[in-house]
Amino acid sequence: MAQNQEGCTCFVKGIVLDQESRQALTGAIVLIKETGQGTVTDASGAYRIDKLCQGNYTLVSRIIGYKEVQVRLALNHAVAEQDFFLNEESIHLNDVNVTAQKSNALSSQAVTSLEGRELDQTRGQSLGEALRTLAGVTTLQTGSSIAKPVIHGFHSNRVLLLNNGIRQEGQQWGSEHAPEIDPFVATRLSVIKGASGVRYGPDAIGGVILIEPGPLPTLPGIHGELNAVGFTNGRQGVISLQTEGATRATTTGKNAQLSWRLQGTLKRGGNIRTPTYFLDNTGVAEQNVSGAVGYRIGRITSDLYYSRFATDIGIYSGSHIGSVTDLLAVLQSGRPFVTSGFSYTIGRPYQHITHDLLKWRTVYKPRHGDIWTLTVARQYDDRMEYDLNRPRNDSLAALNRPELRFRLTSFTSDLVYEHKPIGRLNGQLGINALYQFNIMNGRPLIPNFRTYQGGVFWIEKLRHKQWEYEAGLRFDYRHMQVFRYENRVLTNPVFTFANGSGTVGVTYAPSERWTSRVNFGTSWRAPNISELFSDGVHHGAAAFEEGDQTLRPETAYNLTWNVQYTRPRVRAEFDAFYNHINDYIYLKPQAEARLTIRGAFPYFKYTQTNALYTGFDATVSVDVWRGLQWTSKLAYLYVQDLKQDQPLVWIPPNRWENGLRYEWAEVSRLQDAYVGVSNLAVARQKRVPPNSDFVAPPPAYALWGLSAGGTLPLGDTHKLELNLSVTNLFNTVYRDYLNRFRYYADDIGRNVALRVKWKF
Repeated sequence: MAQNQEGCTCFVKGIVLDQESRQALTGAIVLIKETGQGTVTDASGAYRIDKLCQGNYTLVSRIIGYKEVQVRLALNHAVAEQDFFLNEESIHLNDVNVTAQKSNALSSQAVTSLEGRELDQTRGQSLGEALRTLAGVTTLQTGSSIAKPVIHGFHSNRVLLLNNGIRQEGQQWGSEHAPEIDPFVATRLSVIKGASGVRYGPDAIGGVILIEPGPLPTLPGIHGELNAVGFTNGRQGVISLQTEGATRATTTGKNAQLSWRLQGTLKRGGNIRTPTYFLDNTGVAEQNVSGAVGYRIGRITSDLYYSRFATDIGIYSGSHIGSVTDLLAVLQSGRPFVTSGFSYTIGRPYQHITHDLLKWRTVYKPRHGDIWTLTVARQYDDRMEYDLNRPRNDSLAALNRPELRFRLTSFTSDLVYEHKPIGRLNGQLGINALYQFNIMNGRPLIPNFRTYQGGVFWIEKLRHKQWEYEAGLRFDYRHMQVFRYENRVLTNPVFTFANGSGTVGVTYAPSERWTSRVNFGTSWRAPNISELFSDGVHHGAAAFEEGDQTLRPETAYNLTWNVQYTRPRVRAEFDAFYNHINDYIYLKPQAEARLTIRGAFPYFKYTQTNALYTGFDATVSVDVWRGLQWTSKLAYLYVQDLKQDQPLVWIPPNRWENGLRYEWAEVSRLQDAYVGVSNLAVARQKRVPPNSDFVAPPPAYALWGLSAGGTLPLGDTHKLELNLSVTNLFNTVYRDYLNRFRYYADDIGRNVALRVKWKF
């Protein structure tokens, strides 16, 4: 029997998982029956009970909706480990829904997530704008309406997006090609920092972004939520409705379940205003819809998902300039070439994009504990880019056809096998396949192509006391056939690339306060079609771009170190990274602009070098006193061209963000109320190569913001969640270095947003 617990230093730890799905159970209770000591599992299903003496104990684990499990434990050493695997109860309570979400990130890699209230406070913004609130993440912008996420300086094809478990396949090579994803479909946005090529495949040199919808409901009934957002700048309005439900039935003695979800979003906005003038033709219109249906019977779960993203994005008309003289005048003066008043009209130049995703996923869980997952998907991405001027040919002008049209069709399939634990060893094996073809119409920029790609991976994980070890290997093969005309003769050059990648990682948790992770990974990326063959005006980017057919694949070696410290009043996280890339491909500005029949444009050319990316992110959150919290985020990035011994262009400047927030449990009828103030300080990017850009990097700037909100109950089951925020509070005039349109105009001015969420 256990002794008096005072002065005892032993502890027991482990994880609590669903017996069938092996998903972590957050909020499960684990306690010592004899002493009453206990705890609750965290987001990863982990628990730890300290201050135990050596002896024999009974451990109990339970959570609503699952059968309680009791285990006898002989604690003969300082540390003991005991995992729990819980089975669902056959009878479910009517008002409780136990669900779990997991990512397949390696445990030795840091994962930063945006969910709950923090995610709600970004509603109405694009995916890139929402993720910008996370440390180490910024955006590459093209004007005020297009934002691409940037992780530790990497973006586009070096950052992989997983949309509902599917690799997002679009024309992501373009700097102004924002992800065709509606953030309202997600209940959590997660960022995996560092090379993740072993689990997710080539291209994931900089990291992975997971757009994760919530699990389909399991309890009978219909419920949902309505989000409405209004922005003063651009007079933009957004509305999104989601509803879902589930039914249960008994079929041949087995409990079957049918679940469903429907969601849709409408967005409309007009010309954006800087602190001193409107930006002509910067409106946006968006119509999105998605639906899912899932069926579960016995040990098989199958679900079908479809989404359609459709948008029209106005491109600032002052970025399309008719002569080199006018272009140079704008670059030198900094004053916009075109000014206007407010309008909702979206005219030339603009983009029209639709993206369709159809996914089918089936999970089979044999009785012996293994898990088989098969996922197949089809995506169709249709991108149209319109120039400022209508086509000069009368027949084309009548039809108002786009100058550029890219139609990319992709088929993907993944088969993953997760074997049951062998002692303390867990692992998975998988194979991936991709087939896609691209059809382009309009003025020449990139040729048509067809791609075949296949990969196989194997990852194993071993836990022992405070340590967790993992290792993985992967091999990928890529075959691309190009169809292009040279001197009016059709040619079919073929490019084949093959390489392996690997990862090793260690996680050490000496106590519940400290967790340290170290991961070393290799990855590689084949040059994409634009890097090899671009040759013409890219209208959306307002630039002339030129490729190089001799480019070689990139090879990256990435080392990351993450430390987390958690106390009741202090929470801190530190991420350090070192990434060496051989044959790094980038778009280099050229000295002179290009004059074409469509106007004068800055000239960029793809080139190759060896590069070093290193730096750190740090986040500290302190409860100063009851209700008052201070949060600070610091991001430092150092990038160097190793061949030329000079910096690289288009690297995010260092930034420091601070915020104070005060919370009340209740103010009158308003519950969970809060008010906050924030400041973002962005340094000037001084590390740029000499004579490498058309204008010098803009000065440093600082932006202030305010926010307030709370929850208003409406009866026993309904509630309204309210949020009011102000960005660029003092209407500061500034230009961001990572905005491709900083050549032509200032960035967005003050913007007040009101968000209302009704849950029913």
